[in-house]
Amino acid sequence: MTRILLVEDDASIVANLTEFLQKEGFAITSVDGQLKALTLLETSAADFDLLLLDVSLAEGNGFAICRAVKSTTSLPVIFLTASGDEYSVVTGLDLGADDYIAKPFRPRELVSRIHNIMRRYGKANATLEYRNLMVDVNRGTVSRNGQEILLSALEYRLLLYFLNNKDMVLSRSQLLDALWDMAGEFVNDNTLTVYIKRLRDKIEDDPQNPALIKTIRGIGYKMGD
Repeated sequence: MTRILLVEDDASIVANLTEFLQKEGFAITSVDGQLKALTLLETSAADFDLLLLDVSLAEGNGFAICRAVKSTTSLPVIFLTASGDEYSVVTGLDLGADDYIAKPFRPRELVSRIHNIMRRYGKANATLEYRNLMVDVNRGTVSRNGQEILLSALEYRLLLYFLNNKDMVLSRSQLLDALWDMAGEFVNDNTLTVYIKRLRDKIEDDPQNPALIKTIRGIGYKMGD
């Protein structure tokens, strides 16, 4: 799993970006200022695979963080910049940043850029595994007993959510939020039931007696032992 440190002081951006990237299979840690970021990286840089840095911070700026990181580590850096801010883009790249993306940006474009940089750094083999299932997060593929299986976009997102919350009991409302459609339409409760069944049909040895996605009666579902 790709571990990302997000340095951003806009709470709404942090919340929305964290939720989206977690659904896509990334592990997200966030801090809201230069000092907090530098303090964390001084002791725990090895815990992260990539940095997402906002250029403008209420406390300090992303340039100082990028300069410090690139002088002591090989961590890739993507800058989040204001749209059309050419100076910030040039400055960031001169400091060693690997890429930038202008706000407002499309979340899926950011995911694509993250995957490209991970491949460039040879860190593209992030996988999630549970029993006989393996998900290659960067390629977006799922294997069962070593054989690739095809999932729809919503089935894939649902499986990622279960894997990233393994051993936790998940309510139906949590799962409905996880299946939020990027086109802006809510997935209703009946549709959730259909997708749970379809996913079980594809990943369970015996879908009528599921061992991977278990029903917790009156609460929701759980993946894990």
